[in-house]
Amino acid sequence: MITVYVSDKGQVTLPAQMRKKLGIRPKAKVEVELRENEIVLKPVRSIKDIKGALRGFVIGDAENWERIRAETEETIAREVVSEDGG
Repeated sequence: MITVYVSDKGQVTLPAQMRKKLGIRPKAKVEVELRENEIVLKPVRSIKDIKGALRGFVIGDAENWERIRAETEETIAREVVSEDGG
């Protein structure tokens, strides 16, 4: 465990080794969550972070792409509804 100090403005500096391991770069966003008596920080991934991940799906015919798109939209919709408690 590493100890860091809180500044007068409530800021903390994340240790370089942790930022590197989690891919947190300057100007990156992190989610802050309060759990009981702990503060949890999680890196927020942008679409740029997954650049190229879907390249294999793009190669193919339009029919397959439309099917993949529809399945993806359906999955996202289910997740949004479950997060909202619906």
